[in-house]
Amino acid sequence: MYFKIIDPTLVDQQGPDIGPQYRTGIYYTDKNDEEIIKEELKKLKKHYPHDLIVVECMPLNNFYKAEEYHQNYLDKNPCGYCHISYDKIKKAFNTYPILDFSMELIKPDDEKIQNALSHLSYDVTQNAATEPPFNNEYNNFFDEGIYVDIITGEPLFLSKDKFECSCGWPSFYKPIDERSIILKNDNSFNMERTEVLCRSSGSHLGHVFNDIPDHKRYCINSAAIKFIPKDSLSQNGYDELLKLF
Repeated sequence: MYFKIIDPTLVDQQGPDIGPQYRTGIYYTDKNDEEIIKEELKKLKKHYPHDLIVVECMPLNNFYKAEEYHQNYLDKNPCGYCHISYDKIKKAFNTYPILDFSMELIKPDDEKIQNALSHLSYDVTQNAATEPPFNNEYNNFFDEGIYVDIITGEPLFLSKDKFECSCGWPSFYKPIDERSIILKNDNSFNMERTEVLCRSSGSHLGHVFNDIPDHKRYCINSAAIKFIPKDSLSQNGYDELLKLF
């Protein structure tokens, strides 16, 4: 996505902005990332056969916090940033960085949500209810595919990250991309827990725990998610996620 919003052939300039602070670059803190970045720059060169690619690839030596007027820039300037169109910004927000995969994620109004969901799914997602343990759709379900938010369809979890936990609810080691979820302190019922919500819908999904060795346990309500089989990913608009299997 980064390469789609810059001109990689310009030195110290992007759009109308000119100066050394506008030099494009990818800066790493892990030496192992250097070869990955250089390989991506080689791929980029194929799209510019007659131009020199001037995107820097260097270790990160300095980091300076942007000025206050640049913080939350798009909240202050919702029409976009200089040469970058709003459509590209919107796509970037909905893009999974490893996959370069994006999709429109629209949350319907409450009336449409109520009409689309079962009473249980609505109560779980909108009122942070908890479905019955063991007696739910995906507790003992291990088919190959992905699990998406039941309201917006945002990809959340992979079947290969799902494991048998005997807790009564679907359990996952990790989300497909951590940007797809929001974590929130939950002190309800006199307990200290971390609630998991879907980024695009704001729906309650479940909770995450640190109670297994070397992994987190995302304990998710079946009523908050929908399963898409691997062989149906393309026809449902998730073809870019096939590379994860």
